Amino acid sequence: MHVYDLFKLDGKTAIVTGGGRGLGAQIAKSFAKAGANVVVCSRKVDACLKMSEEIKSLGVDSLAFECNVTSSDDVKEVVHETYNHFGQIDILVNNSGASWGASALEMPLEAWNKVMNVNVTGTFLMSQEVGKIMVKQNKGKIINIASVAGLKGTDPSYLDALGYNTSKGAVVNFTRDLAAKWGQYNINVNAIAPGFFPTKMSKGVLEQAEGKILELTPLNRLGNDSDIQGVALFLASNASNYVTGDIISVDGGMSAV
Repeated sequence: MHVYDLFKLDGKTAIVTGGGRGLGAQIAKSFAKAGANVVVCSRKVDACLKMSEEIKSLGVDSLAFECNVTSSDDVKEVVHETYNHFGQIDILVNNSGASWGASALEMPLEAWNKVMNVNVTGTFLMSQEVGKIMVKQNKGKIINIASVAGLKGTDPSYLDALGYNTSKGAVVNFTRDLAAKWGQYNINVNAIAPGFFPTKMSKGVLEQAEGKILELTPLNRLGNDSDIQGVALFLASNASNYVTGDIISVDGGMSAV
């Protein structure tokens, strides 16, 4: 077997939440290029439908769903329909996310709850539902999208978002604990902690503080469209079969300083 074969996803089925745009779209496309059938879902179904057609043009199958990951009914429908169509679910990427910029003294409870529900509860609900299938299969790969902001505190001059940071810290430990719980079922659970990429979610922060962010990033640049793809493919493929409970930072070195 050639070493490149370790990274092939031929015949695999992946679900990517928030897969219609941003980092989720990049991950979805990387899986498709590696041979996987890819299901994309988010609250913005139009973006998912467009991405699904792009994925099909790469020679694999794809489905698109509208899904609010905080809704147990929505999550169950996506997982049920995916399994009915493909007969297996091999990879789950929990990428859907929400943020809210406000000081700790001013953040509304409603906003705090929204961020925690999407980023933490949504990750739990989707993992739980897909996990029921992966346990029966005795195999699976779960990749959670955390953040460099979940690894340590951040200077409010460039990121004043206590709820977001807290939620991503929860995703980090959720990943480690679920890996400990589900290793017995041959399920790998890992997370990617991205730094700053130019996405819709980060647009406001970058407009106000890109200079400060670059100053804090040893590689002195933002992430680009391809920077997330290789890491995601590694964690989804057989190349990472002995890796679980790990958090891989893709942040240009920001978490190292």
